[in-house]
Amino acid sequence: MKILVSGAGGLVGRSLVPAAKELGHDVGRLVRGEPKGKEFWWRPESGEIDFQAFNGWGGPEVVVHLAGENIAQGRWTETQKRRIRKSRVDATERLCGSLLRLEERPSVFISASAIGYYGNRADEILTEDSSPGSGFLAELTVGWERAAEALNRAGVRVAHLRFGVILSSEGGALGRMLPLFRWGFGGKIGDGRQWISWISRTDLIRMILFVLENSQMEGVFNAVAPLPVRNAEFTKALAERLKRPAFFRVPRPVLRLGLGEMAEALLLASQRVMPARMTKAGFQFEHPTIEKALAAEL
Repeated sequence: MKILVSGAGGLVGRSLVPAAKELGHDVGRLVRGEPKGKEFWWRPESGEIDFQAFNGWGGPEVVVHLAGENIAQGRWTETQKRRIRKSRVDATERLCGSLLRLEERPSVFISASAIGYYGNRADEILTEDSSPGSGFLAELTVGWERAAEALNRAGVRVAHLRFGVILSSEGGALGRMLPLFRWGFGGKIGDGRQWISWISRTDLIRMILFVLENSQMEGVFNAVAPLPVRNAEFTKALAERLKRPAFFRVPRPVLRLGLGEMAEALLLASQRVMPARMTKAGFQFEHPTIEKALAAEL
């Protein structure tokens, strides 16, 4: 299939593109800079795309939309929140509008989303049928998913994958933790009781391709492993894998003082999310446990 990927240079995109090519798919990239090879220029702020460049390619059958501002980059000032909204909600809406103007529209649109949709829910077990939570991240995710409604109404198969914490040594939360843990300065965050819903990078890439190749899969899917862990369990598993102690603890007040609202939403919130719809569809996890995921990644 002809697959067009936005955010191809990001943590997920860097793995997705070669994996899709290995399966025989023809992959193009949406880029903001000067296009090279099978790349197509676009401007997220306006949704403008160089449609003429598609003439030699024939246009995408599938669009995988991964682009967006890093939500974990700095405090959530009002300015930063606006940047995040524009890069995720507004840019998605404009991208969808541009795709609708193509003579031959894509038949599938797969978009990144986030389990931030559920907010802080303590020990509650959350599935795709659970209600949205409250707070900036939950409201952002609701708008992010709604931004693709125009494609859905036009008959395009739309799937939203609510990403959990992606375990990758090359970046993301795990990538930032590794130096501290390797130096022996790792430890729990807060009281360590908050649930972490995670997924290995390998399983996430397999999941995206699984959704792409199964025509009955549309709507919302939790992109998480079937066995979430508490922060204390995650800390223990990572320290054991690295053969390092993990005695340090970052108190809640320190995180709130340093990172404000972002700390509450990304580090202290408890989200016990299950991949109910993905499991029902028959997806088989390579790394269902945190121990297997860390062993594979590290």
